[in-house]
Amino acid sequence: MSVVIESLDREGRGIARVEGKAIFIDGALPGETVSYASYRRKQSFEQATVTEIHETSAERELPRCAHFGVCGGCSMQHLEARAQVAAKQRVLEDSLWHIGKVRAESMLRAVYGLAWGYRHRARLSVRLVPKKGGVLVGFHERKSSFVADMTSCEVLPRQISDLLLPLRGLVAGLSNPTRLPQVELAIGEAVTVLVLRILDPLSAADEDALRRFAERHAIQFWLQTAGPDSARPFHPQEAPPLYYSLPEFGVRLHFRPTDFTQVNHAANRILVRQALGLLDPRPGERIADLFCGLGNFSLPIASRGARVLGVEGSAQLLQRAEDNARANGLAAQAQFEAANLFEAANCARFGGGEFDKLLIDPPRDGAIEVVKALEKGGPRRIVYVSCDPATLARDAQVLVQVKGYRLAAAGVINMFPHTSHVESIALFEK
Repeated sequence: MSVVIESLDREGRGIARVEGKAIFIDGALPGETVSYASYRRKQSFEQATVTEIHETSAERELPRCAHFGVCGGCSMQHLEARAQVAAKQRVLEDSLWHIGKVRAESMLRAVYGLAWGYRHRARLSVRLVPKKGGVLVGFHERKSSFVADMTSCEVLPRQISDLLLPLRGLVAGLSNPTRLPQVELAIGEAVTVLVLRILDPLSAADEDALRRFAERHAIQFWLQTAGPDSARPFHPQEAPPLYYSLPEFGVRLHFRPTDFTQVNHAANRILVRQALGLLDPRPGERIADLFCGLGNFSLPIASRGARVLGVEGSAQLLQRAEDNARANGLAAQAQFEAANLFEAANCARFGGGEFDKLLIDPPRDGAIEVVKALEKGGPRRIVYVSCDPATLARDAQVLVQVKGYRLAAAGVINMFPHTSHVESIALFEK
């Protein structure tokens, strides 16, 4: 059976309708006529893959990655880059309306970054698979726990993509390659760190092999024996620190390789600029940066003369934020405290008149307890940075329909090109 694709869903799948039933088709694009094969059938929908394309969209492109369709790291390389962003903008607008019953008064111009080689953070799985020739290092296969047989990756920087095959050889040569399940990548402006998750101690020969590899490829190895905080430098012991800079604000943020930071440094610079432009911090204003992490927004706010309180649930990230404030000469303007912002009792103080403005950058669960705590005399302006349009829409409904804010503007940041991930920003005002 052939169908016409009407639109894309939030995961980048083409949507067609057959006798009222929605068919979600991997690899199909709007406007195309395709044949498909279903792999999951439910009463109200089916999931399928394309078997043949009869009429091709003008926005279809040849995927640049040789592993596209197998690797689960990207799902939209077959769609032209600007069309990808337009699709994400529609996801944001649809979520705001269908979930939150709100519309932005204006849509912000989409933020673009590098399309390729942009991932400065990644978590690669490692598996010994004799049937596939030995050790595999890469992302998971699409909709699978298997590790993709990758020899390159177009969204990793070239020097890291070129390490995938050498890493296979390194792990295969260790005394027990089955006890190294993960490699975590963190790239700073002065050093590239690979964190090896090891389940058993390394032998002396293993350690020598790691040292030679690190020196040959100009990287630093860290070893992680338990949770993220157990990661420690291995070789070379003396190396430049991990950091990224925000030159527009004159700040440099140091981080550990297992800390949360944005994967796309170029897009993050533009995001911070846009967020600060919307927030418009002024000298003497009191601003709260909620879910502040290691100070990605707090320090730029402080650099503009406002007094900022950064609030974060992770004690480790808060320590990094405090250290970064001191290192950048902003300790007098930026203070930090620990609080679980998913608990209502910890959110009440941000709802009254103590703060002029809020910046909120929550994880995927959103900030519902924060927005529910806002009072009539609360902050007059809120900038909300979101990694999930659904929870942003839910929180926007409370802000607009219950708390009396306007959704003045919203837009997308293409933080993860070629994936269906939608990063967005919204401005709420009274």
